[in-house]
Amino acid sequence: MGAVGCSGGGGSDYPEGDIEIMAPADPGGGWDQTARAMQRALTEGGVVDENVEVYNVGGAGGTIGLAQFVNDHAGDPNQLMVMGLVMVGAIHLNDSPVDLSRATPIASMITEWEGIVVPADSRYRSLKELLEDFKADPEGISWAGGSAGSTDQILAGLLAREVGVDPARVNYVAHSGGGEANAAILSGSVTAGVSGLAEFIDQVRAGKMRLLAVSSGERIDGVDAPTLKELGYDLVVPNWRGVMAPPDIEEEDRQAITDMIREMRATSIWRQTLRRNDWTDFFKTGREFAAYIEEENRRVERLLQDMNLTK
Repeated sequence: MGAVGCSGGGGSDYPEGDIEIMAPADPGGGWDQTARAMQRALTEGGVVDENVEVYNVGGAGGTIGLAQFVNDHAGDPNQLMVMGLVMVGAIHLNDSPVDLSRATPIASMITEWEGIVVPADSRYRSLKELLEDFKADPEGISWAGGSAGSTDQILAGLLAREVGVDPARVNYVAHSGGGEANAAILSGSVTAGVSGLAEFIDQVRAGKMRLLAVSSGERIDGVDAPTLKELGYDLVVPNWRGVMAPPDIEEEDRQAITDMIREMRATSIWRQTLRRNDWTDFFKTGREFAAYIEEENRRVERLLQDMNLTK
């Protein structure tokens, strides 16, 4: 019998049996880290007595896993999937036949904020100086970041729009991992880098990169950099992650899962994980989370079209 003690389908306590959490990406990335952090908090935090298993289904920005999740697990409340902003973009980039409207939104969980950096020996001392040259010659400024359609590229496109540059003119250089992007930035083969702050912070603290700005709404404790809003750019860009249930689950089960996630969020293990990984709590549930996904979908769809990445 589950420690949550919430009544699910059939009137019994949820969960009945083991829980499985899909990370729709290869091991080691952000979704995998989030799924395994949930696993620890649920079990070691005493939220559930049952086993919690994490499995990976990589490919196409999470859309392969999403299709499998929706098609194979409809109606099963013991199946959960981690997802986030990257999947919103990947659905459009891959013209996925399955989108997030097919799954059941449970909660947004955390966000990682983006950072904008240049090499320490760059002539750019501020974001204002960098964006002045970017506005004058968009193609002359190259931006290193993660895969095409990632939060990194989305932020570069939003910055372009903010300063009056056609987002399609962003000279974005995609990389398959943070290590590759960092090497390109440090070597000077690109002008600047855009990625999750965690990818850069060690290089910044070692004096090898200069952090020009962060994408959070407020200054980040322990990080000596202004926010985009502070610099006059009306942008707050969270690289958020959340959790979904399959389609066609009972409303009682959806509420029980939400209650379980809320209890997990309150555990000391989860709070310690946020601090250790420099994650920020970003909790939305139910209709609020569903509405947020729809809003993000509209924003990302328009931007990817403006960047000539989708039709």
